Amino acid sequence: MSRARLRILAAAAGTAALAGVTEVSGQVQEQRLADPVTSFPQEFGMVSGLLELPGGRVMVADPLGQVLVVLDMAAGTADTIGRVGQGPKEYRQPDGLFWLPGDSVMLVDLGNGRLTVLDPDLEFGETTPIAQGSPRSGNMMIRMPSWLDSYGRAYFQRMMGRMRPNGEMADSADVLRWDRSTGAVDTIGMVKLQEVSVTRGGSANNQMVSMSPKPLSPQDGWAAGSDGRVVMVRSIDYHVEWVESDGQVVSGPPVDFEPVRVRNPDKEAWVDNLSSSGMSISMQNVNGQITTSFSRGGSRGTGDAVDSYEWPDVMPAFRANRVRVAPDGTAWVERYVSAGSPVTFDVFDQAGRLAKQVILPPGRRIAGFGEGVLYAVNSDELDLQWLEKYKLN
Repeated sequence: MSRARLRILAAAAGTAALAGVTEVSGQVQEQRLADPVTSFPQEFGMVSGLLELPGGRVMVADPLGQVLVVLDMAAGTADTIGRVGQGPKEYRQPDGLFWLPGDSVMLVDLGNGRLTVLDPDLEFGETTPIAQGSPRSGNMMIRMPSWLDSYGRAYFQRMMGRMRPNGEMADSADVLRWDRSTGAVDTIGMVKLQEVSVTRGGSANNQMVSMSPKPLSPQDGWAAGSDGRVVMVRSIDYHVEWVESDGQVVSGPPVDFEPVRVRNPDKEAWVDNLSSSGMSISMQNVNGQITTSFSRGGSRGTGDAVDSYEWPDVMPAFRANRVRVAPDGTAWVERYVSAGSPVTFDVFDQAGRLAKQVILPPGRRIAGFGEGVLYAVNSDELDLQWLEKYKLN
């Protein structure tokens, strides 16, 4: 993606094709989104953050391409916002994008380790460090927003504290809500973490701890809606819980599912996704000076890398990092399917009941929602990503 204004004369467009709505599993409906309304004709390194702006334009953050752009999907044009660097109006790895009150936008700048506010005219404003406090004093907190609500409150999962003082690894983590106006941080609930392998190295004055996930180990997922309700998807028996703004929990019934067996293509897809788009957090202690850095992405996995992991026989029910709350207040949970199969989403209502399933073509990932539409990313064999727009019923 060029960092200058990009003008493309013809946009790749398709017709909205919904293969109808059918009944599955008794009273659960199935909706297939076959073809996009339109596709943006220029590739991205990674579509990490996406917001639909007033008027239908789309803001996209690409941390691998190191670019923040505003797209006109219909015209096939893109305008670059800001530039790469460490100063004002600059970023190094633009990642998450979230609405703030007053039509401002929060940008997660991984490369510079900071949160940046963009005003309604997309001018750069105040910044806040992602990592706050000091690990030496035991009060360090990484405020990496996963979601924001319409009040500007940020929701994130506690990243520090997984390693206990005795060296053991915690198996769960707090989901926290940060009120940016008051600075208050409160706990919404707890989620089961993915199992990890820990490697320690370095010297007494230059210590390093590396954690890598165990492939396809079950973990809870969660997401927050614009109204401040938080959905938690439990991995033990696959059910959904809604945490209301007053703390009340509404729990839905367990969902029956048939576990999918793990094959070699599934292993390769998991390693490729981890190495090409996973986020890493590193801390270094050099002579008492502690620094924290964040980065997204890496290189493609290889067959040797696949063989270096210990794999389970079957996959979990759902992808914990692909849970979203749609604008209508429903929770979308991506199911684990065999590599190359159509992508399936279980959609839960606000009582935690499975309401319908939505099916996208193979290889798609939801990037965000807009006014009656869904934005998805299609990755090709070179790991380039293409943005598509689908019409919802």
